[in-house]
Amino acid sequence: MPCGPSGVQTIVLMPAFPGTIPGTLDLPARQGTIVAMSDLAESDSPGNATEYTVSEISGALKRVVEDAFGNVRVRGEISGYRGPHSSGHAYFALKDDRARIEAVIWKGTMSRLKYRPEEGMEVIASGRLTTYPGSSKYQIVIDNIEPAGAGALMALLEDRKRRLAAEGLFDAARKQLLPDLPRVIGVVTSPTGAVIRDILHRIRDRFPLHVLVWPVRVQGDTAAAEVTAAVEGFNALSPGGPIPRPDLIIVARGGGSLEDLWGFNDESLARAVAASDIPVISAVGHETDWTLIDFVADVRAPTPTGAAEIAVPVKAELQANLASLSARLSGAMTRGAERRRQALRAAARALPSPDQLLALPRRRFDEASARLSRCLEVNTARKRARLEAARLVPTLLSRRVAEARRHLDIAAARLPKCADTGLRERRRQLATLGARMTIEPIARRAGELRREEGRFAARLVRAMEAYLALRRRRHAQNERMLATVSYQSILERGFAVVRDSEGAPLRRAASVRPGAVLSVQFADGIIAATAEGGDAASPSSRAARATAGRTPGKGSGTGGQGSLF
Repeated sequence: MPCGPSGVQTIVLMPAFPGTIPGTLDLPARQGTIVAMSDLAESDSPGNATEYTVSEISGALKRVVEDAFGNVRVRGEISGYRGPHSSGHAYFALKDDRARIEAVIWKGTMSRLKYRPEEGMEVIASGRLTTYPGSSKYQIVIDNIEPAGAGALMALLEDRKRRLAAEGLFDAARKQLLPDLPRVIGVVTSPTGAVIRDILHRIRDRFPLHVLVWPVRVQGDTAAAEVTAAVEGFNALSPGGPIPRPDLIIVARGGGSLEDLWGFNDESLARAVAASDIPVISAVGHETDWTLIDFVADVRAPTPTGAAEIAVPVKAELQANLASLSARLSGAMTRGAERRRQALRAAARALPSPDQLLALPRRRFDEASARLSRCLEVNTARKRARLEAARLVPTLLSRRVAEARRHLDIAAARLPKCADTGLRERRRQLATLGARMTIEPIARRAGELRREEGRFAARLVRAMEAYLALRRRRHAQNERMLATVSYQSILERGFAVVRDSEGAPLRRAASVRPGAVLSVQFADGIIAATAEGGDAASPSSRAARATAGRTPGKGSGTGGQGSLF
């Protein structure tokens, strides 16, 4: 059996039915004829040969391969594996040193695999051979994958260990310290095994506290996923919630072979333990066994019982230590208080009495009070003598006035000279400023201002004209609108406005009393009228008779609507 450069051995594929002849294709018959491949190749008259479609040839090849190799076990190295496709299926190849075969794992099978495929992993794949007509390839549909021996498992485990170590998941700097006295401990293990009983018994003996058990399978295809979900579930609990969040997690399992403990070598589980915010104790297998989570966990326990001993202290020992420390504290406090009391007594004996402390200040006070009266008398005499020496007399005043007059005369003699000097300085400054100022810049500036004034005047005239034109247009629009809504236009159509003697318009005939004086406005003038009465309920029966002279106005005469009254 040939070997490749990596020591991968190939296996001879044995047909499922030894009696089947792989060289014959069961093609669909045309006109009652079944033709073999050799007959097709040796036919000298292609015009008389039966024609087949590509689909028929592909289907015949597919049946031959599936009948001849119904179930096979293939050993080879996984190549081209990039994880499951978006559909959930996985496509890759198995190869040795000479050949390769395409492989596919359907989505339903992928979820049941005990060992997940990985790039470069040497495996023994069980499945059935078939063809893919779309690309004229044959492939194996895998139902199960297992590593090619314990050596392959160890090689895979070492490869995972190297990769996780390179990422820093095993570094001691990232490991958390265990709590000295946890209140709640979460245990991830099988609820029916002896491990949970050993842990609970040891915790009960050492320090009874609250234990949360997350039941999982510790062996089998789903063990790694369930333990991962348990670790992540404990971390997802919120502090103070209905379910208490554990202060410590113990992942425990009894001993077993490498295959039995393989679920705890899962990469996703190792990453979940490394990412846990809660400290994790790994207690998987016996002391000689090791798994990946032993390296990523914060503490590794040799056995599940040892994990319980690491997690909690012995309550009796704590109580004894507490009693000892309490006694030592009480004795230390008593001795310290006694030492301070003795030091206070010694300091009190060394201190002087209050009379001794106040003797010297009291004597100084008495001496100062005795000198105070004499000092007041001396001070008063000195003030009186100074006041008498400073008494004002006419001679002193005359002398001071003469001195002031002399200073005034000196200042008056100096004043004309200072005035002349100031005037000369002002003239010099004025001459300098006059030399600087010329008529030409002022004239130029005045011309610019006149031109600018002319421009502003022209703009003002145009602005006023535009403003007046706008106002005229608005006034004309308002006049047209007023004429439109005015009642004068209605009078032009033959209507009239009737008012009472006070000039208020009358809107109802019922409001007119007989004999009332009325004024009727037409479009061309106003006439006076007197109401004689009539039937207010029937306007057609009214007879308005009125006698009055027309007021001077446009179109006055006997015609028009005056005959109605």
